[in-house]
Amino acid sequence: MVDFQSMSITLAALSFIIAAIYYAMNLREVARNRRITLTTTILQPFMTEEGNRLFIDLWGMEWSNLEDYKKKYDHRTNPESYAKRAAVWNRCNSVGMLYRQGLLDLETLYAGSGGIIEVIWRKYKPVIEMYRVTDMDKSAYEHWEYLADEMIALRQPGIDPET
Repeated sequence: MVDFQSMSITLAALSFIIAAIYYAMNLREVARNRRITLTTTILQPFMTEEGNRLFIDLWGMEWSNLEDYKKKYDHRTNPESYAKRAAVWNRCNSVGMLYRQGLLDLETLYAGSGGIIEVIWRKYKPVIEMYRVTDMDKSAYEHWEYLADEMIALRQPGIDPET
């Protein structure tokens, strides 16, 4: 026969286990909600009229090859263009770094940016690779590159982002 004391101890242990599981689940949900909130906050500049104008300006830049790019848009010949590019490139790299650290949610980033982070990366990748050799550190914008590759993989599972 089970006595009252052992039953009481068992129920207390069981309630402790249930409380610990509930607490862990609650912490996990709070962390998830914080990630999504931070992600949407980080995306605000991408959703403004000014932010969209910057992306349109960057998207509208055209060049036939890297030499043509340098003549038209290099920071030495077109500082205004550089200022626009640097604003977007640095923002995208910072977002990529935060994503890489696990602080941001990829699906929210992709949906909130309309995929523009990845699209602009693909357009400027050859330019950035050129600058990595000539004017910048070899790892310049690596967080943005990582984020863009992750977005490509999210959008097109099984597609190699390097192609």
